[in-house]
Amino acid sequence: MNDAPQNFFKKPARGEWVRLRTFIYLRWLAVFGQSGAVIAGLFFLNLDLKLELISFFILLSASINILATLLYPENKRLSEKDIFLLLMYDLIQLCILLSLTGGLTNPFSVLVLAPVTISATALRLSSTLILGGIAGTLITILGFFYIPLNTKNNLSLDSEILLIGTWLALLITVIFLAGYARRVTVEMSSMSEALLATQMALEREQRLTALGGVVAAMAHELGTPLSTIKLASSEILNERNLDLDLREDIELINAQVDRCRDILHDMGRRGKDDTHLHVAPLLSLMQEAIEPHQDRGKSIIIIIDNWSGDIFDNLQFDGQPNVYRRPEIIHGIRNLVENAVDFAQSKVWIQLDWKTDRVLVKISDDGFGFPSEMIGRLGDPFVNKKLYKNVERSSQKYEGMGLGLFIAKTLLERTGAKVTFSNSDMLKDERIQGVRQEGAIVKVVWSKNLLEATGYDSSNPLPENKRN
Repeated sequence: MNDAPQNFFKKPARGEWVRLRTFIYLRWLAVFGQSGAVIAGLFFLNLDLKLELISFFILLSASINILATLLYPENKRLSEKDIFLLLMYDLIQLCILLSLTGGLTNPFSVLVLAPVTISATALRLSSTLILGGIAGTLITILGFFYIPLNTKNNLSLDSEILLIGTWLALLITVIFLAGYARRVTVEMSSMSEALLATQMALEREQRLTALGGVVAAMAHELGTPLSTIKLASSEILNERNLDLDLREDIELINAQVDRCRDILHDMGRRGKDDTHLHVAPLLSLMQEAIEPHQDRGKSIIIIIDNWSGDIFDNLQFDGQPNVYRRPEIIHGIRNLVENAVDFAQSKVWIQLDWKTDRVLVKISDDGFGFPSEMIGRLGDPFVNKKLYKNVERSSQKYEGMGLGLFIAKTLLERTGAKVTFSNSDMLKDERIQGVRQEGAIVKVVWSKNLLEATGYDSSNPLPENKRN
């Protein structure tokens, strides 16, 4: 199980580096450009156009954009399949419009290059080849099947008008592709730096996990030689004719052996073998993740069903799942709790629920909450706070560039979790322990079958350590 994180960044999916919002902006640009071209054709060139069909396909793109904006958060990133389908739709929609407006004789037919060029920058070679093949097929069809561009007097366009149209189409294509390439390059560069930071954080957590196993094994293996030294020194001390100075040296050795044994026992008390180190009850995992923040002056309260108390009490709850002790989960939860502690006034609440087919971890605080202008971008690396100048200066503003939340969200989502950020609903009287909840809320939800360790019984005795 713990080998999985080692392949965490072996084959990054390039598609996941591009935001949906980027494609929404590009499609709006296309919609306005197509609308402008239709208006110019009708009122300035007096073209005879199939206005109903053309309007339908332009409005279809606009409707898809509006739905995508309403249904998905601002920081939604696209998979390779999502990008491929979006580009294929844009390509087909453009070719349909071209077939209604002159086919390849339309100067704007050069824009067919745009979806394929975008694919080459954002997708793998196989996806680009497929999209290029579709584009080639559609271009060939446009050469034979299209409605000619004529005026309402059934006249062909002058060569000068076509020349101006070709110039304008090439100019728009250059600006469009250059602007897109710049935007995607910046996004991918930002994502690459953020993923490198995530990889470093994960590797550090993995080293700490591995170190725990080494310490436990060392405590076990050194027990026998230390016992032998203790036995031999005790027998020497039983000699009646032992020199006084030598006796003091042997007693010192004896005392240091006891001290070494106590240190190793203390170092190895948290685990005996790899199975125990890799699987733990959910509460133990939460305690380990939260431990670095317990003495930072804020009260951390655990809530389970109708019970609440200190997270570091000796908690025993029947039915709690045994989960894999994955470094991604520990580091991700630790980062989220750190953020809550940083901005809480006095209290942080951690609510756990495992009663259904899901496992919920809800982290909330009594601070000022996330700035509403930034909620849609939380989880993105390097949030540009210059874009959010309307955040009230009297409130405790979100500091930093969002890298910690990005690392937490990325690591937790790699384990199958869904992470959402929100603020308490001011219209509802949400209370925890009688205190009105007004701060930030982060929900982490797993399907229980993804998180729970099957075939493990914590009540069984631990086996002996295995020699390598």
